[in-house]
Amino acid sequence: MTPRMTDHFKRAAPGYKALLGFEMALKESPLEHTLLHLIKLRASQINGCAFCLQMHAAEALKDGETQLRLHLLAGWRDSTLYSAREQAALGWTEALTLVAQTHAPEADWQAVSAEFNADELAWLSYAIGMINLWNRVQVGFRAPHGMDMPKER
Repeated sequence: MTPRMTDHFKRAAPGYKALLGFEMALKESPLEHTLLHLIKLRASQINGCAFCLQMHAAEALKDGETQLRLHLLAGWRDSTLYSAREQAALGWTEALTLVAQTHAPEADWQAVSAEFNADELAWLSYAIGMINLWNRVQVGFRAPHGMDMPKER
C-alpha cells in the first residue's frame, strides 16, 4: 500500500490542531480511558483503519488493557469479558459508525441510555464521531501503520 499523502496534517494545520484539542478534552471527559480505547478500536475495526488499530491497541496495552480483551473485541457480543456499560458503548459505536445502514436504532439508544448519563452520552457520541473522522482521513490517505506494540502489563 502506497501512502497517498504524507503531509496532510501540515497542509490542514489549523484543523489538525483543533482535532488534537478535542482529543485532549476527551481525555478530561467523564469517560473511562479503557472505554475510550475500546470504542476507538471497534470503530477502527469496522472501518478497516490499520493506522488507528495499531495506534489505539498500543495505547490500550500501555494503559493496562489485556491482549485477550483486545483480541476478542470484534466478538464482544459473544464474550463475558465486557461489562454491561462497555457492551452498551460498543453497540452505540457500531450503530453510529454504520449510521447509513443502522440509522442509530432505538434499541441501541435505550441500551446506552441505561448505562450512561446525559453528559457521558454526549461525550461518548462525540468520541465515536471523532474516531470515525480520524479513520476516514487515515484510510483515505493510506496512512501507514506503526510496527511496534508494547507488552501487556
